[in-house]
Order: sequence, then C-alpha cells, then structure tokens
Amino acid sequence: MSTENKYPMMQISFVLNGKACGTTIEPRELLIDVLREKFQLTGTKRSCDVQVCGACTVLVDGLPVSSCSTLAAEVDARDVQSIEGLSQHGQLDPIQRAFVEHGAMQCGFCTPGMVLAVKSLLAQDPHPNEETIRHYLRGNICRCTGYVKIIEAINDLASRHG
Repeated sequence: MSTENKYPMMQISFVLNGKACGTTIEPRELLIDVLREKFQLTGTKRSCDVQVCGACTVLVDGLPVSSCSTLAAEVDARDVQSIEGLSQHGQLDPIQRAFVEHGAMQCGFCTPGMVLAVKSLLAQDPHPNEETIRHYLRGNICRCTGYVKIIEAINDLASRHG
C-alpha cells in the first residue's frame, strides 16, 4: 500500500490566540487536529466527535464552534481562540478566575470548552439571566457535576461588571 498523500495540500493563514499564523493542511483535516497536533494546543479536548459535548469548543470570530466537526480550511483568514489564548501575561481571565473561585469544575475535561462558551455569551450579553445562561451552555456537557456552581460563577461574574 502506498504511503503517499492522496489529498492535495493547502496553505491556510489565520489569527490564533491573537497572533497571525499559518500552516499547511490537507483539506479534510479537522480544526481540533490542527490545533492539537500542529500547534500543540491540547486544552481543546476530543470527546464525542459529533458536535454534542462541547469539550472541543473554540471561538471562531468570537463565536463558539465544535472544532471536532469544523474543517481547518474553514478558519482560513479568520480569528481563532483556544483556551490557551484566554489568560494574559500569566493572569487568568476573569471567567477562569470565577470558575476557580466558585469551584465550577471537577475533573476539568469540559472546563476549557465551557469557559470559552461563557466568554462568547458574556461578549453578547454581559448580564444574562439564568435561562439565557442555561440555553447558551446547552452544547456543553459536564459529566462530573451539576451546573449549579457553573451558573453561580457566571452570575457572580456578570454582577461584577456593570
């Protein structure tokens, strides 16, 4: 069996965590694989591979997407943010701090996707009510805990801003 590449390679360029970057990919490569394998950004987690659990959530142009079902070619000329790009200068983002302060995590597997979904939510609605929070997080599944602490963290963070 031949080991040569059957797919034409393509170059993509995008902004990743605030920095311009580029890489060569096969058109069929998924964003999660490019982030994890080519950029060593392992905070994005693979879980369901069918856009259900939210563990692979990243932000593309500020909106949450499932990187397990997004072709890397789709982010060409766009802005991508992974969990690694959220903290700045060694300081946790306020969302990350709120999660820590409220114990809004257990094993942490779902936490990166959850935090990025919250980042997008608060950018769109800085003062969401509980119904809005629950609706926005419907694509993020936590298998370890209830969502009470997560919602408390978001409510507390939203109340501090405004």
